[in-house]
Amino acid sequence: MAFTRCVLDFTRRGRLDSLVRVICVAGARPNFVKVGPLWRALSAASGVDPYFVHTGQHYDDKMSQVFLDQLGLPVPAAMLGVGSGTHAEQTAALMQRFEPVLEQIQPHVVIVVGDVNSTLACALTAAKFQLRVPFGWRLEAAPRTRPVVVHVEAGLRSGDNAMPEEINRRATDAISDLLFTTEVAANDHLAREGVAAERVHFVGNVMIDSLLSVASSDAARRAPADLGVSARGYVLVTLHRPSNVDEPVHLTALLHAIASAVGDLPVVFPAHPRTRARLDAIVAASPALARWRIIEPLGYSEFVGLLGNAALVCTDSGGVQEETTVLATPCVTLRDSTERPITITHGTNRLAGTSMPHIVDVIRTTLAAPRPAVAAPPLWDGQTAPRIVEILQRAFA
Repeated sequence: MAFTRCVLDFTRRGRLDSLVRVICVAGARPNFVKVGPLWRALSAASGVDPYFVHTGQHYDDKMSQVFLDQLGLPVPAAMLGVGSGTHAEQTAALMQRFEPVLEQIQPHVVIVVGDVNSTLACALTAAKFQLRVPFGWRLEAAPRTRPVVVHVEAGLRSGDNAMPEEINRRATDAISDLLFTTEVAANDHLAREGVAAERVHFVGNVMIDSLLSVASSDAARRAPADLGVSARGYVLVTLHRPSNVDEPVHLTALLHAIASAVGDLPVVFPAHPRTRARLDAIVAASPALARWRIIEPLGYSEFVGLLGNAALVCTDSGGVQEETTVLATPCVTLRDSTERPITITHGTNRLAGTSMPHIVDVIRTTLAAPRPAVAAPPLWDGQTAPRIVEILQRAFA
């Protein structure tokens, strides 16, 4: 089997049978941001023996290693190295590669975050895995023979089943034992889907723990100047969803709509590696895009600095919608739906859809409006990871 797995030295780690063994799974750039605070909180907690498993869904150093370094994540206990592939290929390979890690670690808890293929694949593998030694926890009277599956960022719904992430979210929630939500609406979704209330906990947004920890860093403050743009004097664009970037005709129209709407404002576009080749070809053939700055993916601190200082952010990312809400940066989401409605009702986000004339109108309207003054949504306060760990500790007390 073609993957790398580190040897686990239980003696060196000082593992005791009384410790709760917890695996944190991440493999894509936004998930590292969520797992970083969880890792720190788990490492500081008593009675917990944490392990970090990197699935390798994002494997380029600019999409992976720089995030691990900036977020203080350790060398992974296991590196699954799944790489790219279709949804079926990635999911199947992840399940095959994660099962031997479960066999070796014998975890009591497996934490998955977000809605990528790594989330669903590892949750499903853990939910069906039989441990050698049963254990007890408070939500079940009988001894538990499978790991407790924990979904962080549960209950988000876009209502659009054409989005692969929506399928991942729904399926992961259906098989999870503990579900931690970022907003009250997510609790309502889970209640309608029949999830028992005692398994659902509104804890806030763990990604904001990371955001607040780097927002005032030197790297964040320097980011605009390092790219030669002035604070509040540029537009930041991020696009990665296949519906926006895989079809060259649609992508070209979308870029021209943004260019038409922002006028003379400089545009900075940190490009995902799978999008870069298409972008370079479109920009080279389009005089209207000649002034755009197409750059390599940034480290997390630098990216947060650009988010916080932009005049406007145009994105199709769910996480960026949340980050701009906390940073009070105007945001236009280039999608027909969002699974994060709180960023619209409580935040800075406007949903532009996919009609090019409407996108132009929404961007122009947003740029012309006063910069919003908003407070962060409830419990988006930088303390979500400690709340999650406290609930886990109580469940195993």
